[in-house]
Amino acid sequence: MPDFAIQAHGMSKSFGSVHAVVNFNLNVPRSRIYGFLGPNGSGKSTAIRMLCGLLKPTSGQINVLGLNIPAEAEVLRRKVGYMTQRFSMYEDLTVMENLRFMADVFTMPRKLQKTRLVEAIGRYELTRLVSQRAGTLSGGQKQRLALPAATLHKPELLFLDEPTPAVDPERR
Repeated sequence: MPDFAIQAHGMSKSFGSVHAVVNFNLNVPRSRIYGFLGPNGSGKSTAIRMLCGLLKPTSGQINVLGLNIPAEAEVLRRKVGYMTQRFSMYEDLTVMENLRFMADVFTMPRKLQKTRLVEAIGRYELTRLVSQRAGTLSGGQKQRLALPAATLHKPELLFLDEPTPAVDPERR
Protein backbone atom coordinates (compact mmCIF):
# COMPACT_ATOMS: atom_id res chain seq x y z
CA MET A 1 0.00 0.00 0.00
CA PRO A 2 1.54 3.34 -1.04
CA ASP A 3 2.49 6.02 1.45
CA PHE A 4 0.45 9.10 0.58
CA ALA A 5 1.64 12.68 0.87
CA ILE A 6 -1.89 13.96 0.26
CA GLN A 7 -5.30 12.40 0.79
CA ALA A 8 -8.55 14.29 0.42
CA HIS A 9 -12.00 12.75 0.50
CA GLY A 10 -15.16 14.73 -0.09
CA MET A 11 -13.26 18.03 0.22
CA SER A 12 -15.57 20.95 -0.47
CA LYS A 13 -15.48 24.71 -0.05
CA SER A 14 -18.33 27.13 -0.42
CA PHE A 15 -18.30 30.89 -0.16
CA GLY A 16 -21.93 31.65 0.54
CA SER A 17 -23.87 30.41 -2.50
CA VAL A 18 -20.68 29.92 -4.57
CA HIS A 19 -19.41 26.34 -4.52
CA ALA A 20 -15.70 26.67 -5.38
CA VAL A 21 -14.73 23.03 -4.74
CA VAL A 22 -17.30 20.24 -4.54
CA ASN A 23 -16.72 16.71 -3.22
CA PHE A 24 -13.07 16.59 -4.34
CA ASN A 25 -11.20 13.30 -3.86
CA LEU A 26 -7.45 13.01 -4.25
CA ASN A 27 -4.67 10.55 -3.33
CA VAL A 28 -1.11 11.60 -4.15
CA PRO A 29 1.70 9.18 -3.25
CA ARG A 30 4.90 10.59 -1.75
CA SER A 31 7.74 11.49 -4.12
CA ARG A 32 5.42 12.34 -7.00
CA ILE A 33 4.82 15.44 -9.06
CA TYR A 34 1.12 16.10 -9.41
CA GLY A 35 -0.63 18.92 -11.24
CA PHE A 36 -4.10 20.41 -11.31
CA LEU A 37 -5.32 21.42 -14.76
CA GLY A 38 -8.48 23.36 -15.43
CA PRO A 39 -9.89 26.68 -16.55
CA ASN A 40 -9.74 29.85 -14.50
CA GLY A 41 -12.26 29.79 -11.68
CA SER A 42 -12.42 25.98 -11.48
CA GLY A 43 -11.22 25.84 -7.86
CA LYS A 44 -7.56 24.88 -8.30
CA SER A 45 -6.17 27.63 -6.05
CA THR A 46 -8.92 27.10 -3.48
CA ALA A 47 -8.10 23.38 -3.37
CA ILE A 48 -4.40 24.10 -2.91
CA ARG A 49 -5.08 26.57 -0.09
CA MET A 50 -7.20 23.95 1.71
CA LEU A 51 -4.49 21.30 1.24
CA CYS A 52 -1.91 23.73 2.69
CA GLY A 53 -4.09 24.32 5.73
CA LEU A 54 -4.60 27.99 4.88
CA LEU A 55 -8.31 27.72 4.14
CA LYS A 56 -10.77 25.70 6.18
CA PRO A 57 -12.89 23.33 4.09
CA THR A 58 -16.66 23.46 4.32
CA SER A 59 -16.69 19.66 4.45
CA GLY A 60 -14.57 16.60 3.82
CA GLN A 61 -11.49 14.94 5.23
CA ILE A 62 -7.94 16.06 4.46
CA ASN A 63 -4.68 14.40 5.44
CA VAL A 64 -1.37 15.91 4.33
CA LEU A 65 1.97 14.40 5.38
CA GLY A 66 0.14 12.33 7.98
CA LEU A 67 -1.54 15.38 9.55
CA ASN A 68 -5.29 15.93 9.78
CA ILE A 69 -6.24 19.26 8.28
CA PRO A 70 -7.46 21.75 9.45
CA ALA A 71 -6.88 20.51 13.04
CA GLU A 72 -3.10 20.22 12.57
CA ALA A 73 -2.68 23.05 10.04
CA GLU A 74 -0.14 24.95 12.16
CA VAL A 75 2.17 21.92 12.29
CA LEU A 76 1.72 21.38 8.53
CA ARG A 77 2.72 24.95 7.64
CA ARG A 78 6.28 24.26 8.83
CA LYS A 79 6.48 21.17 6.61
CA VAL A 80 5.21 22.62 3.34
CA GLY A 81 6.27 25.32 0.95
CA TYR A 82 3.63 27.30 -0.91
CA MET A 83 4.23 29.65 -3.81
CA THR A 84 1.08 31.57 -4.65
CA GLN A 85 0.03 32.59 -8.14
CA ARG A 86 0.30 36.24 -7.11
CA PHE A 87 3.52 37.78 -5.88
CA SER A 88 3.39 37.56 -2.09
CA MET A 89 6.68 39.14 -1.01
CA TYR A 90 7.00 42.59 0.52
CA GLU A 91 7.55 45.01 -2.36
CA ASP A 92 9.24 47.66 -0.17
CA LEU A 93 11.86 45.19 1.07
CA THR A 94 14.92 44.16 -0.91
CA VAL A 95 15.35 40.66 -2.26
CA MET A 96 17.70 39.82 0.64
CA GLU A 97 15.38 41.37 3.24
CA ASN A 98 12.47 39.31 1.92
CA LEU A 99 14.48 36.10 2.10
CA ARG A 100 15.72 36.89 5.62
CA PHE A 101 12.15 37.63 6.68
CA MET A 102 11.01 34.23 5.36
CA ALA A 103 13.89 32.52 7.18
CA ASP A 104 12.74 34.25 10.38
CA VAL A 105 9.13 33.15 9.75
CA PHE A 106 10.38 29.57 9.71
CA THR A 107 12.46 30.27 12.86
CA MET A 108 15.63 29.23 11.11
CA PRO A 109 18.76 29.65 13.26
CA ARG A 110 21.03 32.51 12.07
CA LYS A 111 23.92 30.23 11.15
CA LEU A 112 21.67 28.03 9.02
CA GLN A 113 20.01 31.13 7.54
CA LYS A 114 23.33 32.36 6.20
CA THR A 115 24.08 29.05 4.48
CA ARG A 116 20.59 28.68 3.01
CA LEU A 117 20.48 32.29 1.81
CA VAL A 118 23.79 31.95 -0.02
CA GLU A 119 22.60 28.68 -1.61
CA ALA A 120 19.26 30.17 -2.68
CA ILE A 121 20.73 33.35 -4.10
CA GLY A 122 23.18 31.37 -6.22
CA ARG A 123 20.76 28.68 -7.31
CA TYR A 124 18.07 31.12 -8.45
CA GLU A 125 20.52 33.63 -9.99
CA LEU A 126 19.61 36.47 -7.63
CA THR A 127 23.14 37.69 -6.86
CA ARG A 128 22.86 40.97 -8.77
CA LEU A 129 19.36 41.58 -7.38
CA VAL A 130 19.95 41.13 -3.61
CA SER A 131 19.87 44.89 -2.89
CA GLN A 132 16.98 45.67 -5.23
CA ARG A 133 13.51 46.33 -3.85
CA ALA A 134 11.14 43.51 -4.73
CA GLY A 135 8.56 45.92 -6.10
CA THR A 136 10.97 46.97 -8.87
CA LEU A 137 11.62 43.44 -10.13
CA SER A 138 10.22 42.14 -13.41
CA GLY A 139 7.52 39.45 -13.29
CA GLY A 140 10.03 36.67 -13.91
CA GLN A 141 12.43 38.04 -11.31
CA LYS A 142 9.59 38.15 -8.78
CA GLN A 143 8.86 34.48 -9.47
CA ARG A 144 12.57 33.70 -9.04
CA LEU A 145 12.39 35.37 -5.61
CA ALA A 146 9.14 33.66 -4.59
CA LEU A 147 10.46 30.15 -5.24
CA PRO A 148 13.48 30.31 -2.89
CA ALA A 149 11.27 32.02 -0.31
CA ALA A 150 8.92 29.01 -0.47
CA THR A 151 11.75 26.46 -0.29
CA LEU A 152 14.26 28.11 2.07
CA HIS A 153 13.20 25.85 4.96
CA LYS A 154 13.50 22.71 2.75
CA PRO A 155 9.87 21.63 2.97
CA GLU A 156 8.77 18.01 2.67
CA LEU A 157 6.06 19.05 0.22
CA LEU A 158 5.93 21.98 -2.19
CA PHE A 159 2.76 23.54 -3.58
CA LEU A 160 3.19 25.75 -6.66
CA ASP A 161 0.16 27.70 -7.82
CA GLU A 162 0.79 28.76 -11.43
CA PRO A 163 4.52 29.23 -10.89
CA THR A 164 5.70 29.99 -14.43
CA PRO A 165 3.49 32.54 -16.26
CA ALA A 166 6.05 35.38 -16.06
CA VAL A 167 9.13 33.17 -16.33
CA ASP A 168 10.95 32.88 -19.64
CA PRO A 169 11.00 29.40 -21.22
CA GLU A 170 14.72 28.81 -20.53
CA ARG A 171 14.27 29.29 -16.76
CA ARG A 172 11.03 27.28 -16.51
